[in-house]
Amino acid sequence: MLDRPRSGERALLLHIGLARPCFDDEVQEFRALAESAGARVVGEVQARRDRPDPKYFVGSGKVEEVAARATETQAELILVNQPLRAGQERNLEQALKVRVLDRNGLILDIFAQRAATFEGKLQVELAQHEHLASRLVRGWTHLERQKGGIGLRGPGETQLETDRRLVSRRIRYLRDRLERVERQREVSRKERQRADVSTVALVGYTNAGKTTLFNALAGANLVAKDQLFATLDPTVRRLPLGGGTQVLLVDTVGFVRDLPHELVAAFRATLTETREAALLLHVIDASDPHHEDRQRQVEGVLEEIGAAEVPQLRVYNKVDRAPPDFVRELDGAATPKHCVSAVTGEGLAALKDAIRERVAGARVAGELRLTPGQSRLRARLFDWQAVRGETLEDDGSCTLAVDMPAQRWRQLSEEEGLSADSIRQKV
Repeated sequence: MLDRPRSGERALLLHIGLARPCFDDEVQEFRALAESAGARVVGEVQARRDRPDPKYFVGSGKVEEVAARATETQAELILVNQPLRAGQERNLEQALKVRVLDRNGLILDIFAQRAATFEGKLQVELAQHEHLASRLVRGWTHLERQKGGIGLRGPGETQLETDRRLVSRRIRYLRDRLERVERQREVSRKERQRADVSTVALVGYTNAGKTTLFNALAGANLVAKDQLFATLDPTVRRLPLGGGTQVLLVDTVGFVRDLPHELVAAFRATLTETREAALLLHVIDASDPHHEDRQRQVEGVLEEIGAAEVPQLRVYNKVDRAPPDFVRELDGAATPKHCVSAVTGEGLAALKDAIRERVAGARVAGELRLTPGQSRLRARLFDWQAVRGETLEDDGSCTLAVDMPAQRWRQLSEEEGLSADSIRQKV
């Protein structure tokens, strides 16, 4: 059985490239994952394989090299940057005499540390149990004999069968709880649809600065850290965009290459917010030299969760740390790009205008004259933040300068019985 790595553990990293060498950005990312889990990296070994070895994933010679490095560095844990089968993980542990954890297990551990809400903890526990279920095979070889002897005779059950039954029962329980959470989220989504409030979701590679951008746009104070998966649980805030338009801004978990399938399945309730959004802000780290590859990884995950068709707005964050010619290159691109700095505030006003244009669409602006008996209508316009100015007349009437989405104006006209020419100087 495998334990989660403890904070501060001495870890030796094993980087394995399949049919190619390990790329530098992949090595750096896996090292960052290990450090995010609380491991202290004491050494690294690289290997290249045309195809995985059935027994160890790597060859026996590489296993001997790793064993020697583990002894030399006094490593307490071997972290492998590839997903291992249960048998390969067990064989490596027996050969190296040190605990072994693969990439999926490492990411699950980070998520377990980051989960703060009830829903997040349920999602992570479900992913961990589904990952553990595949690790139970021959995990209790020393206890696989059926019970017997005086006072122990009966139907008989191996320790492995007991564990399988307990894990399966827990998985069913967690799935049931998460289905109830998903139904609650569905009710909330329907309420937002009835209130005609659109959702804009921030997506992007982990550590692209989504939470910092979320704070800058929505005036929130979420904790933003320079580490992978600093944000796990989704957060929703209202974002006024001016002109009577407001949206719900959602900060979501960051993506990473080869995201474990257990996590994608467990987080489907959270990721539904991404699929159901009216607009996705794809946040890209402009200072990352590998941002194009990160962008493709995110688009692959979006396709996997069924959100590839949701309209996207690419937002290049951290332009204050980007190379000098980066913004000039984007300005010459055929597709408009938005360059911002969540720290300095550069480009945020233009980004809000772009969000409003994409979400609200056509707008109606002009002057609307109201009689004293239309105070309820006046209050609704102020509630919608659609009033830009007001002039009071001697007879108690008022003239409002209004600006609102065309869809909202049509709704208002139907409910209040207004004619098409009620607003003068429409644009």
